[in-house]
Amino acid sequence: MEEESLRSTGISLRLLDVSDVDDFMVWASDDRVTRFCSFESYTSREDGINYIKNIVANHPWLRAICISNRAIGAISVAANSGNDKCRGELGYVLAAEYWGKGIATQAVKMVASTIFDEWPHLERLEALVDVENGGSQRVLEKAGFKREGVLRKYIISKGSTRDMVMFSLLSTDPRI
Repeated sequence: MEEESLRSTGISLRLLDVSDVDDFMVWASDDRVTRFCSFESYTSREDGINYIKNIVANHPWLRAICISNRAIGAISVAANSGNDKCRGELGYVLAAEYWGKGIATQAVKMVASTIFDEWPHLERLEALVDVENGGSQRVLEKAGFKREGVLRKYIISKGSTRDMVMFSLLSTDPRI
């Protein structure tokens, strides 16, 4: 999708609220969507409500990715502290029916265009992507992130040790 048509679909970022729980459950309970996520698929609406109330509400920067104000995914920046406060980690998730339409790329670009102003101490935004998650790698590349390399046997995810690709965007990098 071209950027012009993305704007006409009404892509926006906003706070995720308990009233979004049914939309949240669409992607958070889908094993295809959560395959590369750090969390397991949600199996109950109650767990989804608790997540939104207890985790999302206290997160320093987590937004719903919306089309026409309907939550179809989420995007977050995790803050670091101490000597690592110059770095933040980007993460995102999108309902499967919206894959391949440029929506995640647009959401990442939206975050990249504002996060360095919102958090002036931030100089580097990083994203770790499973080597098998080609779609997410393409999202980051299209949003202007640089592929830095493969971190071999970097994390244990869902019971197996995984290689991860490190991507970064610096506050001084040009925005696409």
